[in-house]
Parts: sequence; C-alpha cells; structure tokens
Amino acid sequence: MTPLFSKGGAGRRSLVTLVCGALAAGGLTAAGVAALQPEAASASSHREAPLISGTPQYDNTDLYAFVSPDKPDTTTIVSDYIPFEEPAGGPNFYQFADDAQYDIHVDNNGDALDDLIFRYTFKTQIKNKKTFLYNTGVVDNLTDPDLNVTQSYNLDLIKLKNGKQQHTTRIASDIPAAPSDVGKASMPDYAKLRSQAVYKTAGGSTTFAGQADDPFFADLRVFDLLYGGNLSEVGRDTLKGYNVNTIALQVPNDLIRQSASRPTVGIYATTQRRNAQGYYAQVSRLGNPLVNEVVNPQKDKDKFNASQPKDDAQFLKNVTNPELPKLIEAIYHIKAPSEPRDDLVSAFLTGVKGLNTLQPQAKPSEMLRLNTSIKPTAKPKRLGVLDGDNAGFPNGRRLTDDVIDEALQVMEGELVGSKNDLGDAVDKNDKSFEKSFPYVSEPTSGSRGALAKGTTSGADVRNQLGDALQPAGSGSGTSNTTLIAASAASGAAGILLIGVAFAWWRRRMSRPY
Repeated sequence: MTPLFSKGGAGRRSLVTLVCGALAAGGLTAAGVAALQPEAASASSHREAPLISGTPQYDNTDLYAFVSPDKPDTTTIVSDYIPFEEPAGGPNFYQFADDAQYDIHVDNNGDALDDLIFRYTFKTQIKNKKTFLYNTGVVDNLTDPDLNVTQSYNLDLIKLKNGKQQHTTRIASDIPAAPSDVGKASMPDYAKLRSQAVYKTAGGSTTFAGQADDPFFADLRVFDLLYGGNLSEVGRDTLKGYNVNTIALQVPNDLIRQSASRPTVGIYATTQRRNAQGYYAQVSRLGNPLVNEVVNPQKDKDKFNASQPKDDAQFLKNVTNPELPKLIEAIYHIKAPSEPRDDLVSAFLTGVKGLNTLQPQAKPSEMLRLNTSIKPTAKPKRLGVLDGDNAGFPNGRRLTDDVIDEALQVMEGELVGSKNDLGDAVDKNDKSFEKSFPYVSEPTSGSRGALAKGTTSGADVRNQLGDALQPAGSGSGTSNTTLIAASAASGAAGILLIGVAFAWWRRRMSRPY
C-alpha cells in the first residue's frame, strides 16, 4: 500500500527545538534541556477523569492493538490498568479488582455496536491471612506455597448481534496471573514466573495477565501549561520506572474480523465495577490515546467514561472544535488550524479513508481502528502513518508508536497539509519491548525500583545498621538471637524485624527442597 502521509528528509524537530528557536528569536535563552530521570510524577495522562482517578484498580491507562509482528495471522491487544505503580509499593502490592469486569470490545461492521466482547474477571486467593507478607519466602513458580497472595481469572468470549448478547463461551478458566515483582530476593527469576502466566486458550488465542513495565512514554509536564515556556524539564520520560497491570490477548484475525475482504475492526476497552446491589456500572472507557485527557473538557470526562461508542455524537464538538490547538497558539504563537476539524473526525471517529475505515457509511464513534490485512513492518517507525508506516498509529496502536508526537502533529493540522514537527522529545520507552507475546517489558522490580529513585544505597544502609544486616555465618560474631534480644532491650523495632527476617532466612536456606 502506498503511504498516505509520507515524511521525507532527515529528522523531525521536537517541540524543544521549535520553541528554543522561537525564544532565541525573541532575544531569550532557554535553559539546557536535560533528559533526567524524575523522582516522582505530579501529573498523569493516565488519570484522565475526576472519578476514575480516585479508583486506580479500574483505571484503563492505555490500549494497544496491532497485527502480531511474529504471527501476522493474529492480532494482539494490550490493555493496561493502575497508573504509576511504585515497584517497591508493598506490603499490599498491585492486584486487579475482584469486583470488576475488564472488557475488550470489537466492532467489525462499523455500526458502533459490539460484535464481540472478551471479558476478564479476577479472583484473589490468600493462603495465610495471619501474616502481612505478600510472599513468605523465595517464590520459584506460580504455585509456590510461599506466594501468599495470588490472583486467577476467567476469560469469556461474548458474541453479540445488533448490540444484543447472543452467546457466551468460557475460553479460559482459573488462569494464574503473574504477581507483582516484589524484588530479587523474593523472585530471583521473574521471567520464569511471567512465562508461566502465558496461556493458550481454546480456539487458538493466547492470554496473559500480570504486572509489566508501563509501555507508555511521555513527558507529562506538558500539563503544566504546555511547559509554560520553561524547557528545563522537557524530554524526561515521566513514566520511567513505573509499572502497570497488563491484560494481553492474542487472537486469530479471522476470529475478530468479518472476512479477509473486510479486514478492519474497531477496538476499545471498558471496566465495569460492581456496586453494593450487585449490578455492574461502566466506570472506564478507552479507545484512542489521549482523547479523554486532552480532547474532552472537564464537564464531559466522567460522562465519556460511562458512555458507549454508539452515543459519541454528543462529544462531536470536542473533536471538531478542540481546545489544545488554541492553547498552543496562545502560548507558542503557532496558528491553530481552521475549524471545524474534519481531519480529526477521520483520525478519531471514522478511520482514515483508504486505510482503516470499517465501511463507507460507518457510524462515527471513538475507538482504535485496525486494518488486519496490513502486515507488520520489520522496522517500525515511531510516527506510524505520519512517516509512511501504515502498520502504525492511527492504524491501531503499537507499543513503539510515539502517540504524543503524533497527536500533537495531527492536532496542529498535519493531515490537512500544515506540516509541523511538534513533540515532547521523548521518542521511545526506557525499556526495550519483547519480540514475542505478550511483548510488554518485564516490570521494574521492587529491589531495583527503590534504588532507581535515589533512595539510600545498600552500602549506606549497612553502615547505619551495622551487624543487624549480617546473616548467620557471615563472620560478624553476633547471632540472630543476640540481635533480637538487643533490639527488644533498646526498643529498636526496625532492627528487631531485620533480626527476625534473617532468622527466617537461615531456616529457609537450610530446609531441604
């Protein structure tokens, strides 16, 4: 297929370059732009609406859909939840909600009604409720008795006609989810645990649920009035070092599309939460990235999360008359494209003609649209369709697609001939993605996550606590019993706990396997 929007020439300038030039022309000097690792994130494009920001277990942070690069007869859908998971955030680590339905919806005929729903429902098990520990020892596998808190899930395939449920099939039962990566001491081979959480279902699909590195990359200080002219922090990946809970599903193309001659599907995700009366209410919805963050105003954000695509006409003005280009014009004096923005309607609501429209008269509705007949590219371009790579966003969304830069450029009129190079200077994820399903990177572990954010080093801790951190047989000459007694006498509760932990560790290491 001939690229619809090809980009020639050497590289594309970031928003940093563009604004630095503007400042210099005005006689001002911008501070150096440093790609530093943030210590904390004060804002998030994940927390897109007032109500859902207070209930992160139900918050769908990102949705991806792409033809599988190593299995092009399948489509992979990745849906992420729980923004800003601190890797060392115990003792209650991150779990899917037991009172939720996590749904992936497919529309394959363009009527904005569901034809298929893949529904995930989770259940939490606790082996020993008399301990505060997530794991009571080294975890070797997903059935290890030392993994105290576990989750499993069922996966149902719901088939619908004209939006009405016709048939439900359970295609996977009681599948173990991968746990949070507590740290190297608790889970020395996390890759093994994750591989055990990949499951092949009846009908040729593959599923995974568990923790992963957050694949979204962006400088979220953009919400500080588009950096407010202060470029000292631009180019920092605010999501670096944080995890999410991921649901990944790989399905045969022929299962979700109408036919090989009608290969495009619309995909979106929702979360329903059970209320006190036992009924489920939708609390989160996500299709294209950044729509509820920067397209919908405050008055519509919670309403959008509770809505269905068939009713998206109520949000049409937010797309045809968007606020973001006006803000960019006010702050950076880049003229906003003329309204109404029919180009944004094709990007967000109907699909791009000749690329990924569902049918000529498809009903405008907000969802990812993926043409499953377009084969994956060997070397994906981060700007996708804007750079001539039609296997990328807005034709679905790959993990590597730089949707911040793409959305900014489209908002500023790239699809109607207004060439621009806007971006946030964060061009890729901090971790490389995997070559096979589930493709997302392994999560940052608790042990690595703590040190990565500038906490006290292991050597400093040993200097502060002395022999309390020496295990039995280390040559310190101090037994665990002595440590515990000394701790109790001095009232040093922290050292007492360390002594108890190493006593347990010595018993664990001497136990036959």
